[in-house]
Amino acid sequence: MNNGEAIWSHVEALSEDFFGLADRIWGMPELNFHETRSAAEHLAMLERQGFRTQSGVAGLPTAVMGEAGDGGPVIAILGEYDALPGLSQQAGVAEERPVEANGAGHGCGHNLLGSASLLAAAAVKDWLAERGIAGRVRYYGCPAEEGGSAKGFMVREGVFDDVDIAISWHPAPFAGVNKPISLACNEIVFTFTGRASHAAASPELGRSALDAVELMSVGVNYMREHMPSTARVHYAVIDTGGVAPNVVQPKAVVRYLVRDRELPAMQALVKRVEKIAEGAALMTETKVEGKIVSGDANLIGNDPLEALMHRQLERLGPPQFDEADRAFAREIQKTLSREDIEAAYARFGLTPQLDVPLCDTITPLGAGDGTHVGSTDVGTVSWVVPTVQMRGATYAIGTPGHSWQLVAQGKMPAAHRGMEHAAKVMAATATALFSDPAEIAAAKADFAKRRAGRPFVNPIPDDTQPELPAELPQAAE
Repeated sequence: MNNGEAIWSHVEALSEDFFGLADRIWGMPELNFHETRSAAEHLAMLERQGFRTQSGVAGLPTAVMGEAGDGGPVIAILGEYDALPGLSQQAGVAEERPVEANGAGHGCGHNLLGSASLLAAAAVKDWLAERGIAGRVRYYGCPAEEGGSAKGFMVREGVFDDVDIAISWHPAPFAGVNKPISLACNEIVFTFTGRASHAAASPELGRSALDAVELMSVGVNYMREHMPSTARVHYAVIDTGGVAPNVVQPKAVVRYLVRDRELPAMQALVKRVEKIAEGAALMTETKVEGKIVSGDANLIGNDPLEALMHRQLERLGPPQFDEADRAFAREIQKTLSREDIEAAYARFGLTPQLDVPLCDTITPLGAGDGTHVGSTDVGTVSWVVPTVQMRGATYAIGTPGHSWQLVAQGKMPAAHRGMEHAAKVMAATATALFSDPAEIAAAKADFAKRRAGRPFVNPIPDDTQPELPAELPQAAE
């Protein structure tokens, strides 16, 4: 039995327990920095598997870490377990049917993401012990990827400083190692303060903070014509200042998300948005305070690591879905448009096959043109340690991210098969690195070359603190 087959056997021996973990996390969807039960489940599994554990990592109450092995290089496998608001949905139902009105749901598959990463780490732990190989595998349970940028705070606190290689994955419609592109971003909360007054009797005495928010929106929308095509700007008004139209609103708050392909370009765009906010305040004679609350760096690729991970995918082959898996995937696809399905293929640079409901191939190395991408705090990790990330096929082709359809598929057998497949690839990538120091050296050399002349500035300012809920206890320093 070669190294790949041996580590796959270790994964298979543990899979059922980790399918249970994934399903439990699916059933307790928790939002950014509220993942108390999910983090506790991951910590308990780490302890059952014999890891040396730590909670409250980097001062984040819902961040956990487990380490196994001794000496040698340190390989980290990154997991997540946060959910999204408003996506509550019953499992295994191909129609929108919330479990709880306006409740949260795992619309990005993070119940699978963390569970598969921990499964891979546990299998590598057993493999290291069996072979007597010097080396340490770490599982990082990272909260608040969906807008909280927890990994950026963890980078700022130095928790990856002694890591040699970081490995991650994300649920997707296809299995493969994509072109390593994501958008750098900052989330900024702008608070406008004006003066209340009676809107009819004394409107001249009022200074409307809501007017300022609306004027800021107009200014940003005019800016869109004059920003790079790689940039994205989104916003949500989170406090309109009240519900009474006969009161001039003295306070209003808007949250902006500013993105671009590279950190410097994104940071330059943030400055432009800040100037527009100042202009809106000037026009309305209000005051504005802008505060960056989170931020992600763009991904830095690593050719040797991506080639190594792709080789593991080719050796393993695609996930082995059965006809029942495909039948339910077809039911999900009936709720989607043709454009949804074609867009999924386009993101991976593939020719659409409208009669194929689930992934049945490995995508080419570096698939995708990088034009349909979002942001991830894995990008921030990739600036401080050589990092590789794969996509794992866990749901029907065409399923939109952040949708009820994705939540509905999160506990299905196809999702379990996909997460086991991803765990095998990540575990095999780690064991290949432990087995051949030259692979680690090559990854580090590529990392150094890419970082040369590109100073890293964490997109999270030093004075920004994570948006921890008041009811959670603060982690010990």
